[in-house]
Order: sequence, then C-alpha cells, then structure tokens
Amino acid sequence: MNSKNRILVIEDDIQIRKLMMTSLKSNGYSVECVSDGNAGIMALTGAKADIVLLDLGLPDMDGVELIRKVREWSQIPIIVVSARSEDEDKIAALDNGADDYLVKPFSVDELMARIRVAQRRILSAEMADETNTVFKNGDLLIDYVARIAYLKDRELSLTPMEYRLLCLLAKNVGKVLTYTFITGQIWGNTLESDVASLRVFMASLRKKIEVDTAHPVYIQTHIGTGYRMLKL
Repeated sequence: MNSKNRILVIEDDIQIRKLMMTSLKSNGYSVECVSDGNAGIMALTGAKADIVLLDLGLPDMDGVELIRKVREWSQIPIIVVSARSEDEDKIAALDNGADDYLVKPFSVDELMARIRVAQRRILSAEMADETNTVFKNGDLLIDYVARIAYLKDRELSLTPMEYRLLCLLAKNVGKVLTYTFITGQIWGNTLESDVASLRVFMASLRKKIEVDTAHPVYIQTHIGTGYRMLKL
C-alpha cells in the first residue's frame, strides 16, 4: 500500500463515518475514525496520518478551532467535509488553514477526487527541494531567480502585481486561497476595494496564461471564497 494512503476521519455522525470508512477502504486507503475533536488531536499526535477529513460540527469543539490548533504544529492537509454551506463558514475554515472544503451531502467520487488533489500536493512538496528556484506545472514555468514566467517556453509579459499573484498561487498549488488570505499577502490588508482590485488583476492574469478564460486550466475560481491553482 502507498505510504501516502493513511487518512484520519474526524466525524461525529456514525452513518457518515461508516460511509467514509467503507468508501475509503474500498479505494485502497488505510483509515482511522474518531468522533470528536480532542480524540482527533490525540490521533494526530499519537499516530501518523497523511490527510485529515474533518467535520466542523463536533460535539466538543468547533472544527475551525481544531484546524487552528493543528496548524500550530502541523501542515497536514485538512479537507473539511461539512453540512455548513455558507461562504462565511468556508472562508473561516480556509483562512484558518484548511486546504479544501466539501459540502454535505457529497458524492464519493468527488471526495476521492479531493483526496487525490491533496495527495498530489504532498508529493509535490516532497519532490521540491527547498532551494529549488523553478516551479513547473503543465506548460507553465516560473523562474523565481530571474522573476520571469513562461508558458510553452514563451516568456509572459506580466506586471509586477500579476507576477506576485502567480507566485502566491504557485507556492500554494492545489490549495484554495481565500480573498482575505490573498489580499493580506499582497496588500497587507483586506479592504473591500482590495478584493475588487484582486478580481481585476486575476482576470488580467488569466488572459495571459489561459488558452480559454471561459474554461480555465490553471486558475480555478471558488465563487464567494477565492482562487486555487490546479495541479496539472
């Protein structure tokens, strides 16, 4: 079994927990399930897991609080699987360190797809040396030393702001970045005017790296939440 197939499920609903366990095991994953936040933290500190599937409505603590606690000492991928579908809930989870957000009820196929994305992020992080000066994703290449980006070996004419946005997405490839996170990283604050500016800059960046902006390959929009660079 692949060493990156160990998943911790933190879910208090017994039926959903059983569904997840059965589905994950049938897809070749090793699974541990717990029903509350404190048990989840103990499981993470006491045994090795590669990915966490987390419900937000836990009996002993809110899932966002758990994310915040785990992020104090671990960067393990956390996929929230929650019945909370409001943008505010998604943004709170993602801003506090969740990597992805799936709304209940969910299809097993979509859950498996989200897990595969997380696995690709783990693999990419392990393969990338900390001193690596080049990022490559599909036909997109970024030379961090030269501060130049290429698409199909053609140099892209990017403004400084577009380049900063592209690098931020690239360094978090596969992860949903909220508007708040992006504007905080780029401008240092989260004013509404900055979110509006972000949309303008992102539209401009997309025109330069996407063959068809109506069907983007590199930058995916999560409406009401933020953006994600897809791992190709």
